Amino acid sequence: MSHTFHIPVLGLGYSIDTPLKVARYGIASTISIVDDELIERMRHYHAKLNGEPYTAIAKGDTDARARRITQYLDLVAGLVEKQFKTLRALQFEPGNDLSRYFELLPEHSRLKQGYDLMCDFPEGSQKQHFQKWLKSEMVVGAIDVNIMSKVDKMNYAVTGEFTGDQNTDALAALRGFANSRLRSSLILSAGMNPRLYSYLESFADFYPSANGGLNKKIILKVSDFRSAFIQAKFLAKKGLWVSEFRVESGLNCGGHAFATEGFLLGPILEEFKQKRQVMVHELFAIYQAALPEKGYASPVCPPNQKLSVQGGIGTASENAFLLEHYEVDTTGWGSPFLLVPEVTNVDQETLHSLETATEADYYLSGASPLGILFNNFKKSTAESLRLKRLEKDRPGSPCTKKYLCTNTEFTEKPICTASREYQHLKLKELAAADLPEDEYQQARQTVVEKICLCEGLCASTYIKYDMLKPRENKAVAICPGPNLAYFSRSYSLDEMVGHIYGVTDILEKVKRPHMFVKELNLYIDYLQRDLVSQLRQVSEKKKKQLTNFKSQLHEGIAYYQTLFAESANQAPQLIQDWVEELTSSAARLAMIKI
Repeated sequence: MSHTFHIPVLGLGYSIDTPLKVARYGIASTISIVDDELIERMRHYHAKLNGEPYTAIAKGDTDARARRITQYLDLVAGLVEKQFKTLRALQFEPGNDLSRYFELLPEHSRLKQGYDLMCDFPEGSQKQHFQKWLKSEMVVGAIDVNIMSKVDKMNYAVTGEFTGDQNTDALAALRGFANSRLRSSLILSAGMNPRLYSYLESFADFYPSANGGLNKKIILKVSDFRSAFIQAKFLAKKGLWVSEFRVESGLNCGGHAFATEGFLLGPILEEFKQKRQVMVHELFAIYQAALPEKGYASPVCPPNQKLSVQGGIGTASENAFLLEHYEVDTTGWGSPFLLVPEVTNVDQETLHSLETATEADYYLSGASPLGILFNNFKKSTAESLRLKRLEKDRPGSPCTKKYLCTNTEFTEKPICTASREYQHLKLKELAAADLPEDEYQQARQTVVEKICLCEGLCASTYIKYDMLKPRENKAVAICPGPNLAYFSRSYSLDEMVGHIYGVTDILEKVKRPHMFVKELNLYIDYLQRDLVSQLRQVSEKKKKQLTNFKSQLHEGIAYYQTLFAESANQAPQLIQDWVEELTSSAARLAMIKI
């Protein structure tokens, strides 16, 4: 592994071709494989751009969704291989891609140290020998894929018949990845889907090969230790090994947010650190017993199992602390890369809005049709369009892609809660319910807050590549984490990577809370909102849940007080600032009465 950070999935389109921009430098990134229409159009675009053959796969073709995904992933893999081969064939010269590969590496990297040493060598056979060794040690960055486990719409033929369990959206996407030539990881997020997890058994690449390795690996994106262990056991019993637990902050993240019951990131990572080896041994015993039943030999030693963390990391000191104190293998930097145009697909108008945004522009919303909290951006053109439609008394969006159709309140087949059809029916029902005015307005806002993510999270990519079709919606939805508020301009890849590793500090003059304190305050805000929504009547069950939530936050604060006090290697002024921030947050929490 060249780098100690990765670029997580960013919406549907923002990182759809990021591997083509960073993989040759050894940087791992993630593609969303939710939207096969976007994927097919990107395959056409990049095939044409690179002179590769392209034969369209129509939506109505046999197994179209899986085949589209497979062919796009194969194209990306092939193009990255060509890029990497070209890069490695270069001579070591200042400013070229080969030198850039090594100059992007962290200072502590064995390869970076070897490169620096080589640069000091005089010309001759020894320098050439060293250069040959450096090239032999280069690796390409992983091209991982992400599936939201529960975004698993059932599909129907034109004649109306259900096309079968193996053709639901998530299972077809999994098949598309499994049939691809990629040797990388499948990231499963948004909770457990037993049907999807069981379908993994169908593909040999997730089992040990003849040499004992795994051609395709499984990564679980999780928000706490208990759920991680439960999911990993479920898979181990099937002879499937989880190669990485990717811990993500419940609220201090981009995209959909999955709030824990008051469990904060620091204590969660501490639990992983303390119990990691015990978990590996228990999972391995289950895994060893399951493999022979599947016809595979059991390995003698447990396969490697990594731990990574993402969500709200903003400085090199935070990054280094996570790696060292919690012994994580990699860190995830997502939202900041939305301000790196050479890495992600953000159109110029949205990029300018992000550059000039303030903390108030980033907020936790109910905008997602999935009914899951969603980190939203007030200055997005999708939000502007939503408000304009409300002014015209035309709430809701036309539903064309139908990836998020999950609601059956009014229809036999599921429809999307962001759709014009659903919102018309739901508002009609509310109007007839004769609710008190304030209760009606609150219920109405819950309905009309939803936005179309299927189109909105792709629009920026289409605009940037000039691929937008006539009459296609150009309103851009974007879902950065609140951490992006502290980054205030566009950056180059070199600047952002240098910032991550502490070579430069692009936030040097920015007043910003510690990532742990920021997350704590987001949870306090969440608790306050939850309490306000329950003002009319709080059941005993809900009161107990809220009390437990607050108690967990208190425990988290106590943990951080000890942690900060023990951080003697940090600058004294920095520690003092953290302690003051924590004290202020503790006072806020104490004022909340349940």
